[in-house]
Amino acid sequence: MQTIVVALGGNAILARGEKGTFNEQVRNVQKTATQIARLIKEGNRVVITHGNGPQVGNILIQNELGSAMVPPMPMDVCGAESQGMIGYMMQSQIRNALAECGLHIPVCTVVTQTLVDQSDPAFQNPTKPVGPFKDRLHAEARQKEFGEKWIEDSGRGWRRVVPSPDPKAIVEADSIKALVEAGHVVISVGGGGIPVIENGGILRGVEAVIDKDLGAERLAAAVGADSLVILTDVNGAAVDYGTPQERWLGEVTLEELRRYESEGHFQKGSMGPKVRAVIRFIERGGKSGIIAALDKVLEAVRGETGTRVYRSLRQQRAAT
Repeated sequence: MQTIVVALGGNAILARGEKGTFNEQVRNVQKTATQIARLIKEGNRVVITHGNGPQVGNILIQNELGSAMVPPMPMDVCGAESQGMIGYMMQSQIRNALAECGLHIPVCTVVTQTLVDQSDPAFQNPTKPVGPFKDRLHAEARQKEFGEKWIEDSGRGWRRVVPSPDPKAIVEADSIKALVEAGHVVISVGGGGIPVIENGGILRGVEAVIDKDLGAERLAAAVGADSLVILTDVNGAAVDYGTPQERWLGEVTLEELRRYESEGHFQKGSMGPKVRAVIRFIERGGKSGIIAALDKVLEAVRGETGTRVYRSLRQQRAAT
């Protein structure tokens, strides 16, 4: 039995063009749950993580609109709220999908904190947009009153930006690993985890956003996973993407992927973090890293599709 960490992209929860109603999100999660259940039925132990960007954005809007009546919560608390909400949807739908497969396996969500370094350069240069678009007067008022950083975003309005520090460790790693080893399906490190810093053994939440793919790599390392599977809305990574020379990558070695990354083939805001996460996972002892489409997870794990990364040609041949 191999242990697989499956990192779900935003399209697993909220599809493009949808409003984000509860029913819409549950319907999307149900489709994903069916894929996860089939993966487990084939004899794999599965740990799940997910994105939360749209959900946190909606919570921030609710915070602002209701602030005259209810005290708004800081971003780390909003992240925790989204983990609970998405975790509830996922654990209920995965449990149902497993039952339909004749499997009665416990499914649980762990609200997860991720440790970051308070001296991380990201705290001096916030770049991650969060929340809704606003006008300039609103942005200037927030900057003056709360010390927030806002930027004009491609003519669409002003948005707040927050730091995106590198994840260092999963605080609840021991608990997650114990649950996995006991045979539970665990949903954790949602949205990269709630960012916290540590001083003298005391943890404190910070207003930041951790990249969900890099958080998934930390989770995979923490549970000793064999494979890290990152699911997205395209079927893998490509070099020369969007050009006449575009070429989708199938099986590649770690060395090859490092070279493609150094040549600048993967954009920072999209495929770049996914490739970086896979590279880190293999460097730290993982057997394989996979980037594939959401509806192709089974085929990708079987080695039939997606971008599949191995440490060496020897390991690559052994897996095929």
